[in-house]
Amino acid sequence: MKRRLLLSAGAAASALVLTGCAGPQISDFAGQKPALDLRQYFNGTLDAYGVFTDRSGAVVKRFTVVMRCSWTGEDGVLDEDFTYSDGTTQKRIWRLKHLGNGRYSGTADDVVGSALGETQGNSFRWGYTLALPVGGTSDAGPPQVASAPSGGSAAREAASVGATIVNVEFDDWMYLMDQRVMLNKATMSKFGIRLGEVTLSFVKR
Repeated sequence: MKRRLLLSAGAAASALVLTGCAGPQISDFAGQKPALDLRQYFNGTLDAYGVFTDRSGAVVKRFTVVMRCSWTGEDGVLDEDFTYSDGTTQKRIWRLKHLGNGRYSGTADDVVGSALGETQGNSFRWGYTLALPVGGTSDAGPPQVASAPSGGSAAREAASVGATIVNVEFDDWMYLMDQRVMLNKATMSKFGIRLGEVTLSFVKR
């Protein structure tokens, strides 16, 4: 009897562990309001404010972004200009395509292949692999380190300063709060090991 109770308790504990490791799914947010339509929200000019934190939770960089967004039918362009707390600036241009039923694909210069994502309720989740420069030096001084999703021509610039390009996985979530504000949290990982997080807020002008 005691052995059966122990086995039952062990099975229950294992189920709880597996459930806890599953993580949230985009379907969990179906029906949440306000409903998010990327084509409506990412249209016009937006400002974003964010931080990059390493795996210990320390803030490595702060940054702001000005986004100029437009759509032609089902195809969108998100032109992002980053300004970092250390004074550096960079650009990324996302090219999005609405695939129907709230599903989207996206490409950018530093994205390996295509990003794929889906909206449900007030939320959007997509995943992608970003090529980030690590190491190397530049005339500006200190070694260049992959400390945020900097975008644009970062990979090409890295080659010119002797940096190594490392492919990093992003699990990127967005949550629409109201018609002007959306929150964004992206987890960076490599070989299943969490490297850090990017947290930011978007505000429509």
